Amino acid sequence: MLKSCYQSKVLEAGCDEVGRGCIAGPVVAASVIFPNDYSNESIKDSKTISPKKRILIEKEIKSSAIAWSVSEIDNKRIDKENILNASISAMHAALENLRVIPKYIIVDGNKFKKYKDIEHRCIIKGDSKYLSIAAASIIAKNYRDKLMKKLSEKHNQYDWHKNFGYPTKSHRDAIKKFGITELHRKSFKLI
Repeated sequence: MLKSCYQSKVLEAGCDEVGRGCIAGPVVAASVIFPNDYSNESIKDSKTISPKKRILIEKEIKSSAIAWSVSEIDNKRIDKENILNASISAMHAALENLRVIPKYIIVDGNKFKKYKDIEHRCIIKGDSKYLSIAAASIIAKNYRDKLMKKLSEKHNQYDWHKNFGYPTKSHRDAIKKFGITELHRKSFKLI
């Protein structure tokens, strides 16, 4: 089972993002604050959970969390800022949207820029170690998958309802055949 928190002295927010490796659509980040003694065996890294189970777990997360938030940064800003800075901006926006201000932040990965004056810790593979980061990964993944399915209705030739904007062979083949959309990240290697 994942750890409930990195430190138990103050209110802690976990952050994660999804969609960094995509070539279309936004990068999405979420932040979750649980009570420090919270436990839940169902919450794991979003990549290890089936889509149907992720939706059920998200309901549990939202009802158990002290606060949660999700945010997105679009492809135009990704192209302007670069994907790392856009990912951090999305996490900052998710933190800003929390209805409770955390006193400590834990972030999945190894890069983050200080948010306000709140102490933070980067944790490699944090989504497989801490509940709040894993919960943030689940909320962000569900949000982004739903968004990409909706965007796929207008751009169905790119199979975003299946590949969610990742650079699969069918997605790259569609770019060769139909060109790019206004949702593609022009600063990425698209073909």
